[in-house]
Amino acid sequence: MLADDGDGRAQTGSLDSGVHLPDEWLSSLVDFIGSVLPGWRNDPARPAQTGEVGLTAQLCSRLTSASRHAPGWDFLQFRREEPDETDARRSIDLVVAPSGSVIWINGRQYTEYQALLPIECKRLPTPIGTGRDEREYLYSRFSTTGGIQRFKAGHHAANQIRAAMIGYVQARNIAAWAVQIDEWIDGLERDAVEGWSAADKLNIVEHNTVARIASLQSNHARLAGQNSIRIDHLWIEM
Repeated sequence: MLADDGDGRAQTGSLDSGVHLPDEWLSSLVDFIGSVLPGWRNDPARPAQTGEVGLTAQLCSRLTSASRHAPGWDFLQFRREEPDETDARRSIDLVVAPSGSVIWINGRQYTEYQALLPIECKRLPTPIGTGRDEREYLYSRFSTTGGIQRFKAGHHAANQIRAAMIGYVQARNIAAWAVQIDEWIDGLERDAVEGWSAADKLNIVEHNTVARIASLQSNHARLAGQNSIRIDHLWIEM
């Protein structure tokens, strides 16, 4: 559930080393991150920033602080520009990892060295520039820098089945971007771009028009015979 404002306080209980958690716990983690977004955006002490790197750095700091003071979430750490676990040449914008705990989810062990949840961050709209594709939240015809594209191709999180994306909405609004992303996916399918179909469309789970945030979800078949991946999307109008 997306909060109206503030950092939110999700309760999961204290954790000790070697705790086993259900897959659904990752959904609670996404909800916690979403609950932090409005308070971060509205913080009068937050310096003005528009660039993706700067915004993500600020958000990482806020998430770290929020988790330290939220009962049940103080066993987490948030890190920026983390090398991908299967291809260290590529970096992930933001990852969530255990801090001082060993966590098991679906039979897989996570220590402080493994990402529980990889997160890609994108601006909406994509900044104008040479070699930039307006569809970069989704796909780029110039490179493999498209947000969803990276996960679909296995360039990010190839060994995971859950990921998240954060969209910094800097023009238009959430409803308009949901329509736009759908139209771009229709275009990719119409142009027979490999691997893309209507099945890649995003579904709105919750849209809080007062807090100007939304959660969406998408599921994607992956190339090279990898497992499909679910992506939770958190959008915030800046």
